Amino acid sequence: MAGIRISLLHIAPKTSQIAHNRALVERGTRMAAAAGANWIVTPELCIPGYMFMKQIGTDWILPQPDPWMQGYCKLANDLGVTVFLSHPEREPETDNLYNTAFVIDSSGDIVGKHSKIKALRGAEGWSTAGTVIKPVECDGVSVGILVCADAYKNEVAKALKDQGAQMYVSPVSWGPGQCAPDGEWERRSLDNALPIIVCNRSGQEDEELDYRRAESVVAKDGKRLLEATSDRSVILSFDWDLDTMTCLSEDFERIYL
Repeated sequence: MAGIRISLLHIAPKTSQIAHNRALVERGTRMAAAAGANWIVTPELCIPGYMFMKQIGTDWILPQPDPWMQGYCKLANDLGVTVFLSHPEREPETDNLYNTAFVIDSSGDIVGKHSKIKALRGAEGWSTAGTVIKPVECDGVSVGILVCADAYKNEVAKALKDQGAQMYVSPVSWGPGQCAPDGEWERRSLDNALPIIVCNRSGQEDEELDYRRAESVVAKDGKRLLEATSDRSVILSFDWDLDTMTCLSEDFERIYL
């Protein structure tokens, strides 16, 4: 496989509304697949929303794949798409909770995952920092996953490159404001000579978190190739050559949910 279509679900999840957000991800997945997507990426914590802890706690987080995840894997298989799905998980042996991105291939199998290494305090205090840094094989390409703050400095990105990663996929919930992105994605692409595909989100949570100007980005060699914001849920699609690691699109194609 050389040329593929990648779709970013730049969606606006509602805080703590698990059923609503799962249905939104399912709908976006179906729409992206219908528009020709081969790979689909969701933003960080798209299922519970970023600020869920204060409202619903963590009892709902189960070992994965739970029944919903099993059904979603079947959906990926039915549609023939590979999905980078952000979904919290519970480790049965320790009861630790992780902010994890799962990779589900077009056969509906979970072929890899990455638990956020740079877990933050505060709103992310529920999560344990991941310890495994290993790329995931997708369609013959070794993909390094960086969950949001994993890309803030170069340690995790470099470790993935050292293990053979050929590109990065980064699910994030990283909006504008005091701690807005400030060139981190571009620097990671330059530091490691690997492209990075960043799926951000839209919507609002609390009074402090407004993601309506948050950017989804494709960057290579320290430069942004594509960027987009949206004040509502949108699917951002583009074409990518896996052989040459080049972008085949001049801009994102948009489908609003």
